Amino acid sequence: MNHLETRELAYFVAVAETLHFSQAAARLGITQPPLSRAIAHLERRVGVPLLERTTRQVTLTAAGEVFLTECRTILAAMDTAVRKARKAAEQRVTIAVRPASGPGVLPALLAAGTDGAEGVPTDVVFTYDEVGALRDGTADVALMCQTVATPGLEVMELGPEEPVVLLPAGHALADRPFLPLTEIEALPGYAAQLPNEALDTMVDRVALGQLVIVIGESIRDRLGQSVRAVPVHGYPPTQLVLAWLPDARPAASRLIATAQTVMAGRAPRPSASTSTDLCGTRPYADSGQQDAQRAAASVGGEASH
Repeated sequence: MNHLETRELAYFVAVAETLHFSQAAARLGITQPPLSRAIAHLERRVGVPLLERTTRQVTLTAAGEVFLTECRTILAAMDTAVRKARKAAEQRVTIAVRPASGPGVLPALLAAGTDGAEGVPTDVVFTYDEVGALRDGTADVALMCQTVATPGLEVMELGPEEPVVLLPAGHALADRPFLPLTEIEALPGYAAQLPNEALDTMVDRVALGQLVIVIGESIRDRLGQSVRAVPVHGYPPTQLVLAWLPDARPAASRLIATAQTVMAGRAPRPSASTSTDLCGTRPYADSGQQDAQRAAASVGGEASH
């Protein structure tokens, strides 16, 4: 069988996802006749029917269902290859980080990365799937929270982060010295995962009694008078880490070396109330999938504010 063309795969995916040749043609920016011919030609080359066509509808055959999954994988891999090739030609490095995380380390890392002859121009991409950003080439390194090993990644530990629960200032439990996780999980409005929304929005919702979340202790510096942060007992310890793929580019390797220098020069944290960095609420798991809500906002030094 001759090698299939990427264009043919893209055509098939468009038809398979719309199940309508006219709609697929409009999506692709072509007319319907050449699309129909291309799909028929593709089926001949594959050797099995991929679509069932009637005057009323288009449906996928069993072979078509399998072929659609494989086509999506191939096209995604092609996109990743292009991104990685382009980044390999650049001297800039991109850090993936969750919104509002790393308020202590990230600014220092960005500042140090631009100093001296070995400085590395650095961008930041905000995302809720840091591992996915590494794997698809969106980012070179990731600043993230980790409680368990993440297969396939190299990591450098930057320091622990103690958990606190956010409660309205007037809440009956807000003045307790600590709260057990089991008691927190029973509270109305408790969310086991951080909502994919801005930190200020989450804090406002907590103040209104609409949300209860566990988050890293350095959030204290971002709270007003209407929200209290109470230490949590029985919660897994969390490490803030810098993570990267084993085949990181030379520029990324220089940034990692810079991070080691930055952390070596930082004073040990004196107490839990003076933690340097913010982590999310649950043990970080490597899903291997991109988060649909990735906030593709790349910034430079402004990200440190």
